[in-house]
Amino acid sequence: MRDTRLPLINSGRVGRCRLLLCLGALFLCLGAGIGCRPQDEAALPADGTPRATPSSVQAIVTRIVQQITVVTRTPDPAAAVAEEQPPVELDLSLSGRLPNLDPGLAETQAQLDLTQNLFAGLTNYNPDTAAIEPELATTWSVGSDGRTWTFNLRDDVFWVRPQSPRPGSEDLWSAEVVRPVVADDVVFAVQRLCGREVETPLTFSLFIIDGCEAVFTTLEPTAADLAAIGIRAVDATTLEIRLTQPAGYFLTITSMALFQPVPRDLVTEMGDEWLDAAGEYSTGWQTPDNLVTSGPYLPIPTEFTSQRVVLHHNPLWPLDRPGNVDVVNLTFLDDEMDAYDLWQDRALDIAPLPLTEREAFLERSPTKAQVIPDLILFYLSFDFGSQVFREPEIRRAFSAAIDRERLIAELHDGRGIPMRHASSPGVVAAIPFGEVGVGYSPDYARQQLAASTVRTCPLLPPIILRVSSADLSLRQAELIRDMWVEELGCLTESISIEQVQFGELLASTRQDATGRPDSWELAWSPTLPDAHNMLNDLLHCRDSENRQNRPCDDTDASLSRAGALIDPAERAALYRQAESQFFNESGTFPIIPLYIRTSEIVLQEWITFTPVVSGGQQWDRILLQAELKELEKSR
Repeated sequence: MRDTRLPLINSGRVGRCRLLLCLGALFLCLGAGIGCRPQDEAALPADGTPRATPSSVQAIVTRIVQQITVVTRTPDPAAAVAEEQPPVELDLSLSGRLPNLDPGLAETQAQLDLTQNLFAGLTNYNPDTAAIEPELATTWSVGSDGRTWTFNLRDDVFWVRPQSPRPGSEDLWSAEVVRPVVADDVVFAVQRLCGREVETPLTFSLFIIDGCEAVFTTLEPTAADLAAIGIRAVDATTLEIRLTQPAGYFLTITSMALFQPVPRDLVTEMGDEWLDAAGEYSTGWQTPDNLVTSGPYLPIPTEFTSQRVVLHHNPLWPLDRPGNVDVVNLTFLDDEMDAYDLWQDRALDIAPLPLTEREAFLERSPTKAQVIPDLILFYLSFDFGSQVFREPEIRRAFSAAIDRERLIAELHDGRGIPMRHASSPGVVAAIPFGEVGVGYSPDYARQQLAASTVRTCPLLPPIILRVSSADLSLRQAELIRDMWVEELGCLTESISIEQVQFGELLASTRQDATGRPDSWELAWSPTLPDAHNMLNDLLHCRDSENRQNRPCDDTDASLSRAGALIDPAERAALYRQAESQFFNESGTFPIIPLYIRTSEIVLQEWITFTPVVSGGQQWDRILLQAELKELEKSR
């Protein structure tokens, strides 16, 4: 069976996306253990707020939380009526089986969903505004050098374990405080990634932090090497991060799972092994028997298996919830059709819409489906040194002659968004879909070709379009060739489609490669939901691989300025300018943006929900009409 997938190049530069074998874990020693004692003997400062110097953060944390506390709240008589209401329960499915819950390893959608809801983030991506908002960090500032970021953290986010209600009670589980989440937990999360104590292909996103890449490439990094990384806990609630260069987009990186705090003391004590040699859950800090969490939900130990997980709202979570879900019931399934069948039976509130059911469902119940765009941009690229595509008028003509909607309909059953520019909708600082760029415009295409020195397509030299060996790549290339023939009058025999293995496709389109094609297909997979990653890292003449061999111009200056700015609105304005310089009627067109793929989810009528386009879904943002759900399920 032949591979039918289109080729994909990750947003990390190929030369930097390397992973070395993980060596022995290196941990800093804890201070001397201190036994439990009354709070008035805990040697806290007069204001009661934990303080620490960089050398004593862990000791202070230990003194605070060796005294394990179960926090209870004094009942509010005014809220008695509200408390009598049954909890609001959300029923969902996740793919596969219970995954490793270590935030540093979160890659699959199930992992991202779980870590998003079980652990606090340094910051949070808001899907309603496509902006980064506070979470563990309340405020942040950037030094005059543009490289030093200081985050001020909350002191009321805790590592907790679930505490069972009274026997026979139907109350939700409460939270047992282990200790506060402190700045050193974020430091440790970054150090273990840069030091390869946990391995993920996303670690290169942290190379913007001073010293991280050097430690990552060190064969056996020492404790001193880890301490030299540009991240430190000034005190328990102040985090300082030093970057290699000014980078406004760094704030978006802080919303990723890479920056979710990890408890240094508990990892040192219990390790982080998920499964043992027999394939059973091991004794790591993140395993079901040992897990501590810090986010808006906590797992219930009696409902915590490889196939089913129940989460209750963390009563100590200090941030206001946009949603109203108290309980999340998760079922792990292998087949999305099984999830869809459960949704039809009203046993699930949200489910994926299988492709086989899509057409009939959208005809029957279009309002119950919601489109989720994928961020991967599929595109054709030009060789600026080609005898064919040296002139911008010809590049514009060949781009405008492609009917993106037809490609989506014939290749992907309508699941996609035609793209006229490079940045996908819904990411930080990106322009709204369709506001910039020419897109499919046959009249404009013919006008541009006529304005070139060649004036007509049959007079162009022979064209080589190189694609991967996937069947879908060949079908797409043939469709595009047909469009160039139909709209521009090109000769079919003058456009040669060459299929090669994906590795050869990458090698033959390097800047210094010999025998480069005139045009080729690729796809760009961003690693963070930010326009910088989708524009600068793909198209900048120096910061990207620049496979097009495009000479630098004013557009690159716009991209560089945008990357250094802190204000999202100012960044967005410069990215809009750059997109216009690339893809408007007088644009340089280094690539032909084709489309991004989409999928659909189906929602019951009692659900209001804005899904994220990157990262884990945020279940505490879901509004559920419990009375309507109960009524509809009873029918």
